[in-house]
Amino acid sequence: MALKPIELAAPGPVIPVIVIQRVDDALPLAEALLAGGVRVLEVTLRTPAALEAIRRIARELPEALVGAGTVRSVADAQAARDAGARFAVSPGYTSEIGRACRQIELPLLPGVATPSEVLAATADGYDFLKFFPAAAAGGIPMLKALAGPFPDVAFCPTGGLTPENARQYLALPNVKVCGGSWLSPQATIDAGDWAQITRLARAAQALRED
Repeated sequence: MALKPIELAAPGPVIPVIVIQRVDDALPLAEALLAGGVRVLEVTLRTPAALEAIRRIARELPEALVGAGTVRSVADAQAARDAGARFAVSPGYTSEIGRACRQIELPLLPGVATPSEVLAATADGYDFLKFFPAAAAGGIPMLKALAGPFPDVAFCPTGGLTPENARQYLALPNVKVCGGSWLSPQATIDAGDWAQITRLARAAQALRED
């Protein structure tokens, strides 16, 4: 049975937004994040290595919930599903992508930045949404404003979040989890410093604590 998108929020307060340049980095990176308590992994479809990285993580590390980010088309969604992605994340929303993900039973976390986009996504049955790009689209004040007309919608703010401001976002009642690229810095991946990745993951997990 497919995950419900809101279930992606349960394992931890931060979903890492991952860019993988080299396929061989996929497994050690995923293992390092898992060692730090982070189970939900969003591998963005921004590089040629992404789909094979998803495939390897899905096959070798079933305890991880690996999904595809930067899903911009029906073809992207299908390719992600075929690679073993357990969910998809899109930077924006179209009904075409929403329908396609339902048809192939790929849970979707759709991106929105405005009330009109929230209306479009909720009209298609999506009520857990990625708020992107969070900082540029109004940040915490915008999320507070959206809570009024959309009290039944939950958000995953992504874009411009840091270890320093993530806790403020997570304190909002309509924020269930946030997305962050700081858990997998490219320089740290390039250096193969997997212990540092694990430390970053543990620190992110601690953001849930009061």
